[in-house]
Amino acid sequence: MKKVSAAQIANNVTEETFSTSEAVLPKSPLKQTPSRYVRFHKALFRYKWFYLMMIPGLLYYVIYHYVPMAGLVIAFKDYSLGKGIWASEWVGFKNFEIIFSSPDFYILLRNTLLISLYKILFNMLPDVMLALMLNEIRKIWFKRFIQTVTYGPHFLSWIIVYGLAFAFLAPESGLINYFIRESGGEAVNFLASKEYFRTTIILTEIWKNTGFGAIIYLATLATINQELYEAAVVDGAGRWKQLWHITLPGLRDVFILLLILRIGHILDAGFEQIYIFLNARVYEVGDIIDTWVFRRGLEQLEFSVAIATNLFKSVIGFILVIGANRLAKKIGGSGIW
Repeated sequence: MKKVSAAQIANNVTEETFSTSEAVLPKSPLKQTPSRYVRFHKALFRYKWFYLMMIPGLLYYVIYHYVPMAGLVIAFKDYSLGKGIWASEWVGFKNFEIIFSSPDFYILLRNTLLISLYKILFNMLPDVMLALMLNEIRKIWFKRFIQTVTYGPHFLSWIIVYGLAFAFLAPESGLINYFIRESGGEAVNFLASKEYFRTTIILTEIWKNTGFGAIIYLATLATINQELYEAAVVDGAGRWKQLWHITLPGLRDVFILLLILRIGHILDAGFEQIYIFLNARVYEVGDIIDTWVFRRGLEQLEFSVAIATNLFKSVIGFILVIGANRLAKKIGGSGIW
């Protein structure tokens, strides 16, 4: 057996004592995790150029979106152009009472909701279908040609779209009424008919915006991992099964995101389009909140009532976005945030 001297035993005990004491002693404050304040300043310095590039965008939103929100106080005042915003008389919720007690309000609300719901139901699916069809085209030049033709109408003003619609739907000179008369029928005034007004609005909306809406879904399709399709082919899946199990699930989150945004604007049925197509004969089915606000605010100079109506729309839209976002997360979507 190897003999151990007393000096060696003393050295071993000393080393164990120091190692134990080092383990027991608290860590130096200098070695602790940096505070949130320090981490923030480090990140700010590290990404300073990105934050500098954000400044113009932030200034735009502050100047043109947040500062004008001070004008919402008009909704609670009897605003006068001569007195100005702050000197005008405070009336509380009187403007909201005028809105909700108006006999036309609930007709306007019904028309707005119906037209918006029709646009959500019938306008979102064509976007997806067109994107799926374009994604299947293998000839690049033909695909680009179809894209250009389909999203070109998006850049036309609604006045031009109305002119084209008038050329097709006018009772005397319209192309469609020409074929109706040639077939032995009577001409139909589509643009001044309560029965066809909403249909005309939806069809022109689809024609104008479907191609542009498909661009978002095409960009999403480009991000889907191609290895998933290759694995599906190895497993024997055809084009329809690949569409059902890979493509459509890949588009789900974007579809839900756009649906939430549209729900938030459900009280915006499209002022420009409705105002241009609207006429006295179709007020019952075509007059919406925005056109009513335009008449009360600019034509009758009732600015307080107009601002109060827009404030009501904004609050409803905010509530709908919050609710739709929570619902989307419960059913498995990612939502907006």
